[in-house]
Amino acid sequence: MDSKFLYNHKSLRDRRRDLRNNQTSAEKLLWKYISHDKILGLRFLRQYSVGPYVLDFYCSKIRLGIEVDGEIHNKEERKVYDQDRDKYLRNLDVDTIRFWNDDVLNDIKSVLDKLQNKIKSLNEK
Repeated sequence: MDSKFLYNHKSLRDRRRDLRNNQTSAEKLLWKYISHDKILGLRFLRQYSVGPYVLDFYCSKIRLGIEVDGEIHNKEERKVYDQDRDKYLRNLDVDTIRFWNDDVLNDIKSVLDKLQNKIKSLNEK
């Protein structure tokens, strides 16, 4: 597939904008810690689309998507959707790391440590 249709496709522009304007508390908090190259000097973007999926955060340099998940992701149909989505992204060499809203809100240090470890492991590839 042509990369101009794969990344941040125009058809998803309004959806991405709506998601950016209606971030969860956990997304806002995590963004505070990863925006402006704050984590290992890497630039993350908010609500970035890859194919038909919109990632909460994405770093193109290391091809890493970050998802901040709420309770809906415990439902069986959502688990299947998330698995299909992660498989699609892996086929494009995009890694995904997921954090629960509660973990971001209640233990941001642990979340940031896990994120830094993931980034370091990707840099070692």
